[in-house]
Amino acid sequence: SAGSCHSVSSSGMAGADGDDSLYPIAVLIDELRNEDVQLRLNSIKKLSTIALALGVERTRTELLPFLTDTIYDEDEVLLALAEQLGNFTMLVGGPEYVHCLLPPLESLATVEETVVRDKAVESLRKISHEHSPVDLEVHFEPLVKRLASGDWFTSRTSACGLFSVCYPRVSSTVKAEIRQHFRNLCSDDTPMVRRAAASKLGEFAKVLELEYVKSDIISLFTALASDEQDSVRLLAVEACVSIATLLPQEDLETLVMPTLRQAAEDKSWRVRYMVADKFSELQKAVGPEITKNDLVPAFQNLLKDCEAEVRAAAANKVKEFCENLPEDSRETIIMTHILPCVKCPEVRLNIISNLDCVNEVIGIRQLSQSLLPAIVELAEDAKWRVRLAIIEYMPLLAGQLGVEFFDEKLNSLCMAWLVDHVYAIREAATCNLTKLVEKFGAEWAQNTIVPKVLGMANDPNYLHRMTTLFCINALSEACGQEITTKHMLPVVLKMSNDQVANVRFNVAKSLQKIGPVLDSNCLQTEVKPVLEKLAADQDIDVKYFAQEAISVLALA
Repeated sequence: SAGSCHSVSSSGMAGADGDDSLYPIAVLIDELRNEDVQLRLNSIKKLSTIALALGVERTRTELLPFLTDTIYDEDEVLLALAEQLGNFTMLVGGPEYVHCLLPPLESLATVEETVVRDKAVESLRKISHEHSPVDLEVHFEPLVKRLASGDWFTSRTSACGLFSVCYPRVSSTVKAEIRQHFRNLCSDDTPMVRRAAASKLGEFAKVLELEYVKSDIISLFTALASDEQDSVRLLAVEACVSIATLLPQEDLETLVMPTLRQAAEDKSWRVRYMVADKFSELQKAVGPEITKNDLVPAFQNLLKDCEAEVRAAAANKVKEFCENLPEDSRETIIMTHILPCVKCPEVRLNIISNLDCVNEVIGIRQLSQSLLPAIVELAEDAKWRVRLAIIEYMPLLAGQLGVEFFDEKLNSLCMAWLVDHVYAIREAATCNLTKLVEKFGAEWAQNTIVPKVLGMANDPNYLHRMTTLFCINALSEACGQEITTKHMLPVVLKMSNDQVANVRFNVAKSLQKIGPVLDSNCLQTEVKPVLEKLAADQDIDVKYFAQEAISVLALA
């Protein structure tokens, strides 16, 4: 007992013959009584060293009883202790003595602080594998029963994590007792206990014999999935994946689906979110037929859910869901059931961002018909971040849809973004044009893009006139010398007479940017005179940028 442990160590300290072998326990006792929590923590972290010094027998007879009886401490000290004990098997003499570690871990599994309890359960699960089947029944299973019928909810929640590790290796009588305890905890009065049971339901189901999965687990699953607490219901959804994988196909429809359908329409968005989040796993677990008849309508509803979080979680699963649909009905399901749901920006963006994958699944002609209205709508969305996201997918879309389709349907969008009232959009739109020219080539640019860009040079709004310059900067390299010299340069030079200083200094910057594309004759005869004129401008910024361009292009 702890009492004798103290007296032994104190007398050891005082003994005239100076018995060194008693020293470690005495030191540990002193350190664990120290005011300083850091010192106590360090001594717990050194436990294995102390145990080695004591040897296996004294670790069992003195150290463990001391630890079991005298530790009431800060949570971090208890946490360290719970962790240490999980690695103590060899220090108490190996598997045949591993049950000596159960008393201290049992008391740690009942403390108030969740982190400590969880760590104690983790260590108990770890050492359970080192018990022989006999020790499991004689020592471990009684501990689980004590925890499961404990007065405090803390011990009952800990029990939930221990059933599945001892169940497979005990006799059938003991198995029946374990199942009964688990059933009791699933209908415990305390929500925390039901939550712990629900979170371990799937794990427990996996170690049960199929007949008991059907007779016990399903009724527990149904009850937990309609618990009054949404935190319990959503954990039941998680268990649903494991349970569905265990059952033969013909039982799923009657045993699991009614509950799953109910969860997908739960009044709490958290539960619906969990269904959406686990959707691909559920789909794989229930197989193609049930997916077609049951999951497709459920998925449709989740994509149209009234809560944005649920819609977003479902949207994240669109690609996987479509890829896992049975080949023969995939296209029909996507076209008739999934795409029409994409009314919400999150869902549409998700489909568009996975366009290359969705395209492989559906085929581009149908996709363009069903997606185009969505693209147009998003391109004009009131939230500028949505517009921005669409612009970033434009080069991908263009590549997938091809040049004719692009010119006919999407070109005007790309031009409209150039005059968006948000600068980030105008900037992204400019960058987008460059990528499009790289995809479709200079000739396309000359016929389609350049005339429209240059037309903006006469816009009454100076911001739009500046956009012309930004586009020219971005496009000159992709379009090459001829187009730049013939079509773009004259416009830039003409804009050097703009009334707005902001436009004039951007002319200087543009000339610096496109200079390397032009030949030296053109630079000397056309660019240099204009830059010299700007270098004498009365506006200080215009002067500065003109002089910088002159020196960078070596025109001085």
